[in-house]
Amino acid sequence: MLHPRRPIAHPEPWRTYVGRLDGKIALITGGNSGIGLATAKHFVNEGAYVFLTGRRDPELAAAVEEIGRHVTGVQGDVSSLGDLVDGGLAQV
Repeated sequence: MLHPRRPIAHPEPWRTYVGRLDGKIALITGGNSGIGLATAKHFVNEGAYVFLTGRRDPELAAAVEEIGRHVTGVQGDVSSLGDLVDGGLAQV
């Protein structure tokens, strides 16, 4: 008998939700590294189109190349009103 509090792990959990975000668009700030990059990869694998933002263009370009498909990098600082209104982030 299974213990009621112990979750049953699916042998391939990434296959469970494939396509869950089909047709969705996501904006991920700070997506050029760390949790943001991991989230962007996951969202693209789920079917979403992702816009990544980052302050440093070289790292942003590397992240876009690493993800490879269904992604656009937008250079800018989301804490800067100028970048949000007049800069590249206005296109999103």
